[in-house]
Amino acid sequence: MLVQDIMKNDVITLNSTHTIAEAVHLMQKKKIRHIPIIENDRLIGLVTDRDVKEAAPSSLSDELETLLYETPLSKIMKTDLIIGHPRDFIEEAALLFYTYEIGCLPIVSNYQLVGILTKTDLLYNYIELTGANQPSSHIQIRVPNQPGILFEVSKVFHHHNTNVLSVLVYPYQDDESYKILAVRIKRMNPLSIIEDLKMEGFQVLWPSEPEMNL
Repeated sequence: MLVQDIMKNDVITLNSTHTIAEAVHLMQKKKIRHIPIIENDRLIGLVTDRDVKEAAPSSLSDELETLLYETPLSKIMKTDLIIGHPRDFIEEAALLFYTYEIGCLPIVSNYQLVGILTKTDLLYNYIELTGANQPSSHIQIRVPNQPGILFEVSKVFHHHNTNVLSVLVYPYQDDESYKILAVRIKRMNPLSIIEDLKMEGFQVLWPSEPEMNL
């Protein structure tokens, strides 16, 4: 999946001559936390709710606070920006969020701002990809780390005519000879499937036995 598939295209922007007060009003009205700053149709900076809070401490007197809120955004905006491209892979964008600890990623193509991606967008996308937003069951299976093992596990779900919503593969502790398959299936009661997985020799780690007997 590409960034262009989940980014917001209708980006709310300001320019560097707008004031802190205008940015605060816009953030409150539109319920946003990040405002790209544009000049001549090009991205030149970014202002976040944190930038505004740091620039306008509540301890200021009314007179000083009024002057501060009239300060242009050019005085507080960040200009050393991490940006993405619409055709970047989602995984690459997520790595940027993690590496640089950023809250949003302006998306630029041909030097123009074409979208914005936030942590919330990434989280919602993950939820959708895993199928966690649908009625479903989650099963974790320890399997040998060998070619063809996913096909063998999928036979059990096929036998039960069960739709697999997602499959994630994790390392198993420090043992490279095994992997964990985290499978989400479109079925609320997975007990019969779990029994067949065990009969095929697979170890089901979740649901555990105590949970299944509740």
